[in-house]
Amino acid sequence: MRYFSLFKTVLLLVLTVSCYFTSFSQTGKKHDVIVKLNGDQLNGDVLEITDSTIRFTYTGEKLVYNIKKSDILKITFASGRVETINTPATTVQNTPVNTGAPTQKSAEERRNKVAILPFSFVKDGQNAAQEVSDEVQNELFALLSKHSGVYTVVSPRATNVLLNKAGITKATMLNYTMAEICQILGVEFIIDGLITQNRTTQTSYGNTSYSDKTKKKEDSDDKKSSGYASTSSTSVQNYETTMDMKIYNDKSEIVYNQNRKAFWNTGDAYKNTMEYLIKRSPLYKK
Repeated sequence: MRYFSLFKTVLLLVLTVSCYFTSFSQTGKKHDVIVKLNGDQLNGDVLEITDSTIRFTYTGEKLVYNIKKSDILKITFASGRVETINTPATTVQNTPVNTGAPTQKSAEERRNKVAILPFSFVKDGQNAAQEVSDEVQNELFALLSKHSGVYTVVSPRATNVLLNKAGITKATMLNYTMAEICQILGVEFIIDGLITQNRTTQTSYGNTSYSDKTKKKEDSDDKKSSGYASTSSTSVQNYETTMDMKIYNDKSEIVYNQNRKAFWNTGDAYKNTMEYLIKRSPLYKK
């Protein structure tokens, strides 16, 4: 009995030590590590590498997975060897390039700022030259900037530069809301206008001049008179001019809308009409 008991004790000790080393060998075994391009890390054993996939099984599992090589950054094998499968895309931080697009400003930055768009000028049914529209724009700027009070009127050149950079022309203007144009120009208010001018009658002015020449006879006291008269005339073209003026805010709301027919019939009668309308707008301060 004594020997049998000793045998059981030794056998139990051997089994315990065996189980310990078996467990240690399993837990201490190194495994392969797969790192994917998205940052995921897979621990297990790489069984096979093909041209397009990697056969892989997770630690403690028997199920085999096929992983696309295109998704894998690198493999660190249990031996310590590292094999790079794909090179990660390099993130290049470029300095922002000025594309010419205007920088949008906040509502506070746009507050009380006013821009004048180039006026449309239609003469006898035809659009006038761009220079005519620019001239009206400059004339209104000169008039309003002297009586703007708390408002800041943006110069026509600055306005036109920003419009050109944004690709906004008379032809494309209707593709934008006035709120969008306010954002582009960095203003709270926009003045837009249309002038139509058509020929009407002609007024003729005549002028007559008279010349007198007197000759005295030597043998008498009688006088003989002779003379001549000349007549000239000029014609002046008359026009009928109408101006439409609108002021929009940065919500595309019309805050001022007036239309007026010029009192005078001259070609530059729009100037007095423009002054009349802007003086009655909410942006004009005496």
